[in-house]
Amino acid sequence: MRDYVIMTDSCCDLSAAEVAESELVVVSLTFTMDGVTRRDTPDHAEMSPEEFYRQIRAGVLCTSAAVNVGDFIDAMRPILASGRDILCVNFSSALSTTYQSACIAADELRGEFPDAKIIVIDSLAASRGQGMLVWHAAKEKKKGKTIDEVADWVRETAPHQDHWFTVADLNHLRRGGRLNATSAVIGTVLAIKPVMHTDKDGKLTPVSKARGMKQALTELVNKMDELGTRPLEEQTVFICHADAWDSVDFVKGLLKERFNVTDVRADYIGPVIGSHTGAGTLGLFFFGSER
Repeated sequence: MRDYVIMTDSCCDLSAAEVAESELVVVSLTFTMDGVTRRDTPDHAEMSPEEFYRQIRAGVLCTSAAVNVGDFIDAMRPILASGRDILCVNFSSALSTTYQSACIAADELRGEFPDAKIIVIDSLAASRGQGMLVWHAAKEKKKGKTIDEVADWVRETAPHQDHWFTVADLNHLRRGGRLNATSAVIGTVLAIKPVMHTDKDGKLTPVSKARGMKQALTELVNKMDELGTRPLEEQTVFICHADAWDSVDFVKGLLKERFNVTDVRADYIGPVIGSHTGAGTLGLFFFGSER
């Protein structure tokens, strides 16, 4: 059996430690602030999350760019040249062209390496939801499963992975064109927070509204009660946040109190996704009966 590598992109928002323990190859998207373009890497080498969100709160605008075909070819070619195959799981195709770039790169390299297997999968996920899927895939690999077995596991599991979010800064959504000015003003005055999820097509979809951040966070936990695969206490739950450690602590407390969930992995939303969500966002990821 040929050895293989699990590859993903930096929108997985896994920490450098999680990437290392999972033996992943992560290809970087880029972000641009004040005319300077930087790579979004798991070790945050080119800008720390704290500094990124400090600038976002100060009103600095940020744009992002998908991984291009050449970047994927450069990442894939040495792996294939070493005689290993590749399972590449990417950021939702509904939110980025990164997945399409990986597919094109794979098609080009199959001609160069006809004996190699390159499997590219759309995670239909974002941030640490994507990261959670890849992290678990790496655990399946370590059980001795083949590349095809792990690929099948990813495809079968993705529709049962729940992604629930709330956003703190409605004005940031307004600046990004995702909310009109009137709704942003009214929502801010009334402390309305949207409750959203990533649907079965990988799109970020508003579901309901909550009054205040704590109610919105409680609604996310309610969704785990409603949809989560039992027994809940045995799940490894992932959280992403946009410099919102107080919200992380609040959600972790609810998970422990209500379901006795203690295995919670929380880390920052990276700059690519954070450029769209703004500071204060929190996402909760778990396995459930449906998206």
